[in-house]
Amino acid sequence: MLISGIANAQEKITLEQAVDLTLKNNLQIKQAQLSESLSKEDLIESKLYFYPTLNGGANLNFNFGRNVDPLTYQFVNQKTTNSNGSLSTSVPIFQGFRLWHQISQFKYQLEADKSNTRKIKNDLSLTVVTTYLQVLSYEDLLKASMQQLQLSQLQLDREDKQFKVGSKTLADLSQAKAQFATAELNVTNAKNQLDIAKLNLAQLMERDPAQDFSVEKPVIDQIGDINSNYAAAEIYTKAADNYPDIQLAKNRTLASLKAVDVAKSSLYPRLTFQGSIGSGYSNNRQHLVGTELTGQNTVIGFLEGTNQSVLTPEYNNTYEPTNFKDQLNENFNQALGFTLSIPIFNSYSARINVRRAKITYQNAQVTEQLARNNFNKIIYQAVTDLRAADSRFRSANSAFESSKAAFDAISKRYDVGLVNSLDFNQAQTDLNQKEFDVIQARYDLIFRNKIIDFYLGKPLTF
Repeated sequence: MLISGIANAQEKITLEQAVDLTLKNNLQIKQAQLSESLSKEDLIESKLYFYPTLNGGANLNFNFGRNVDPLTYQFVNQKTTNSNGSLSTSVPIFQGFRLWHQISQFKYQLEADKSNTRKIKNDLSLTVVTTYLQVLSYEDLLKASMQQLQLSQLQLDREDKQFKVGSKTLADLSQAKAQFATAELNVTNAKNQLDIAKLNLAQLMERDPAQDFSVEKPVIDQIGDINSNYAAAEIYTKAADNYPDIQLAKNRTLASLKAVDVAKSSLYPRLTFQGSIGSGYSNNRQHLVGTELTGQNTVIGFLEGTNQSVLTPEYNNTYEPTNFKDQLNENFNQALGFTLSIPIFNSYSARINVRRAKITYQNAQVTEQLARNNFNKIIYQAVTDLRAADSRFRSANSAFESSKAAFDAISKRYDVGLVNSLDFNQAQTDLNQKEFDVIQARYDLIFRNKIIDFYLGKPLTF
């Protein structure tokens, strides 16, 4: 009753829940999803390269002593304060279709990262199924081991009583004790294996191992409905296009192909349009505000032949500093231009990059074909393993039924003294082993069937 109460208090987890928790909490998946986000940002950035760039700038300078005013271009020997600001834009017109190819490359890279995330999820899902069924298997092994321990205890008690009354020898009692010790060892081993399997499952789900849980058992009757007559070629055809490993390799191949086009774009001329506006201010900038005659003249020359002086009147000019707003208007400037860059010779770096990109593309093609070949091997191996597991389960079940019938017969003969304890213990050991074989074969068959269902896109549930 106590054990039953503890079991009821434990959280029961189904296979579907175990898979969902693993996919939700696993850190490898989170890393892969972050890589997806980075690739998405790369794609967005590549699209924005088509838009013009716009940049602004400003500076403020303080000069002392003799220097050239950058706005008046006059030498001054005083403290000068000047500032200027500008806006500039640049628009790529032609870059050898580089930007278009980069967008396609980043699209395929994003799809490759998505496929990588699905691949990690697939691998983890299969690992969860394996570990989940290990827990179920070890639970049944522990249950069978405890049942055999109880039988061994009853047998030991009976042998001990009969030894005390003289109807059994010391050898018979020793055999019963050895059988009991073996049963205890089987219980201990099964318990340890179960604890390890549950720990592995808890770690996969990123769950605190201190929080105990139980797993939901499948309906064993479903084993009779398992179909092992799959055609490997048909499964491969249905599953190949959606298999993440192949999709990952395929998208990386396409991204590598676009990388070749990106590299080739360096062989073409580049044409860019630029434009800018700007203005500036200097505290030395002045403008004329008034003129007054001084009454004096200045000789500027003589008439030819008469030697008569040529005079010009002298003036006193009045200047005022030009204010900031007027200077901005007066110094306002605009510029438009085109830049054409023609690659002629750059140490063959562009052509070497093209050859490297082609080699990378060829390597990606080989990797994709390897992924397809490996998946083909996986499918054929999975179908073969399913058939072998089905055959093993049927053989193990048949052997168990035969061993059980033999043990029942020997047990009846042993009760009436027609069989010695050695033969009886041997029959019991054989029955125990056959039961363990059936349990392992049962879950191996379920696992092999789930793998086929998984490749066919069916949900991982019982």
